[in-house]
Parts: sequence; structure tokens; C-alpha cells
Amino acid sequence: MGTLGRAIYTVGKWIRGTGQAMDRLGSTMQGGLRAEEQVSRHRTIMSIFGKEPIINKDVFVAPSAAVIGDVEIGHGSSIWYGSVLRGDVNSIRIGSGSNIQDNSLVHVAKTNISGKVLPTIIGSNVTVGHGAILHACTIEDEAFVGMGATLLDGVVVEKHSMVGAGSLVKQNTRIPSGEVWVGNPAKFLRKLTEEEIAFISQSATNYFNLAQVHAAENDKSFDEIELEKKLRKKFAHKDEEYDSMLGVVREIPPQLILPDNILPDKAKAGAVAH
Repeated sequence: MGTLGRAIYTVGKWIRGTGQAMDRLGSTMQGGLRAEEQVSRHRTIMSIFGKEPIINKDVFVAPSAAVIGDVEIGHGSSIWYGSVLRGDVNSIRIGSGSNIQDNSLVHVAKTNISGKVLPTIIGSNVTVGHGAILHACTIEDEAFVGMGATLLDGVVVEKHSMVGAGSLVKQNTRIPSGEVWVGNPAKFLRKLTEEEIAFISQSATNYFNLAQVHAAENDKSFDEIELEKKLRKKFAHKDEEYDSMLGVVREIPPQLILPDNILPDKAKAGAVAH
């Protein structure tokens, strides 16, 4: 930075400082009647105790989620809106193609009543439903945790097993492969059907595809968002049946077309192996 650049920088710093001082003075004079705007201090990815999250480049982490500390997330997984993964006093490991849905909480244990130090380990192609709480537990590959379920310290959910929505799984419980457990406290209900086992795998694939759409949407610039608003407004009043009567064919802008792989009837064709 040359002499002129330093001078401009110094003047700019003085002007900004003067503005801040005037704002503080004005706020003091207004007293309790003042209105203040606070800048959000939310950080989606945050280090703590010298530990930084390690996240595969194709993982979708929603802007309102929080991934903190000693957390590793594998290829194709997704962390949805409002979810918190807090690896502060121990570690969190998530495999490939798993989804932690909206408002879920994943935490760990430094110590507990049994004196165990427990991380949280989530395998590959696991679905964790909205609002679930996972605390110092292990969920093996291709398992399913229903919405609002709570898994306490030491719980192990084996491969191809399912925890029903709203269930509470007590400490150190092991749910065997191929079983459905429900209730408070959760107990064995029945065996999973072949269709349900296939559904667990398909659920992971669906969320893998859907996450790509959300990631693309969140990466859009302000100008791209404004353009799409204008396009939607332009095409909102077009009636396909009326157009067909007139023999008019209108092309939908590519910006408004959803990818095939998130549509139910094309999910298999668009599925990505992971």
C-alpha cells in the first residue's frame, strides 16, 4: 500500500469511527426508546477447543444448521435446517449418504452416570428424522430413526433396524438388526419387512438428491434469485389448458425446472451411487 493508499485508509477509518461514535451518542440520548439492529453472529461451521469440523466437499449443510468442533461428515451426507451437531467434549462421526433432518440435535458425552466417555457415531445411508435427539450413541449403516425420537447414551441401533417416531430409547439399549422398536421406553414391536428395509435405502437416496437441489438454491446470487422471481411472476398467469386450446406451446425457462432425480417416479433413474 503506497502513501496515497495509506492516507485514504486512515481517512476512511476516521470517518467510520466518527459514524460509530455518533451512533452510540444518538442511542444514548434516545434511551429506552431507541431501536437497535443486531448482526447475526450465527456460524454454520465453527471450531472449538482447537478442533475444526472436517466436511466432505459435496456435503450439504443448511445455512441455519450448526456444525461445531470435532465432527467429520462423509461424502453425500446432508445436515438440514436448524440442526445442531455439537462435537465439543467428544467426537461426532457421520458416514456417507446419511441425512440429519431439520431441527435434530446430535451431541456427545465426556462423562455420564456409568462413567463412560462416548462419541456419537452415525454410519452410512442413515436417515435421522426431523427433531430427533441423538446423544452419545451409535447408529449403524442403513438404519432409520423416526421423527422426534430420543436416543440416550450408549444406545446402539444396528443395521437395517428402525426406531419409531417419538420413541425414547434408554441408555445402553441395543436394537438388533431387522427390528422395529417404539414407545417410551422403546420396546421391540416387530420385525422389519423387506419393503421397509428397501425404504430405508431409498430414503437415503431421496435425501441425497434433494440435498443437491437445496445446495444449488442456497448458492444462488442475489441477481439469480431476482431473475427467478421475475420469471415466476411472468409464467404464473399462464394456463396450460387454455394454451393447448389455442395451440400455443410455451417453453418453461430452465431456471424453473426441477431436476428429474428429485421426482418420485424418476428417483431410481437419477439415483447416484454412494
